[in-house]
Amino acid sequence: MTGMDITIHTSFLPHTDPEASLAFYRDALGFEVRLDVGKGPMRWITVGPAGQPDTAIVLHPPFADPGITPDERRVIAEMMAKGTFATIVLATPDLDGTFEAVVAAGAEVVQEPTDQPYGVRDAAFRDPAGNQVRLNQV
Repeated sequence: MTGMDITIHTSFLPHTDPEASLAFYRDALGFEVRLDVGKGPMRWITVGPAGQPDTAIVLHPPFADPGITPDERRVIAEMMAKGTFATIVLATPDLDGTFEAVVAAGAEVVQEPTDQPYGVRDAAFRDPAGNQVRLNQV
C-alpha cells in the first residue's frame, strides 16, 4: 500500500446555545468565524484557528437530524450535560498562558495543566454545550 495524503478538514461539535458557543470559540479561543448559517438554535457555525484555513470545527444543533428518536435525543442531552458526548483535542505551545486566558473567559475547568505519566502536558475544560476541550502542550 502506498502512503496516502490525508488531512483532518472538519470536525463537528454540538452546541446548545449558538451565541454562547460562538462567543467561546471566537472570543475565548480566538478562532475565526468562517460561516454562520441558519437562525435561532438551528445554526451551523464554522470556526477555525487563524492561519489554518483548511482546518475547521462546525458547531451544530445536535438534534437537527430528523432520524434521531426521542430516546436518542434524551441520551444525547444527558451525555452533553455530563460532558461525555463529544471531545476535541487542541494544541498550543503555551499551555499555561492559553489555559489561563480561556479560564478567564469563563470556561469550566475539568483539569488544570498537568504533566501526564504518558509524556503529555495537558489541561481540559468544557465549552458552553458541555463538550470537553483538551489542550495539549506542543
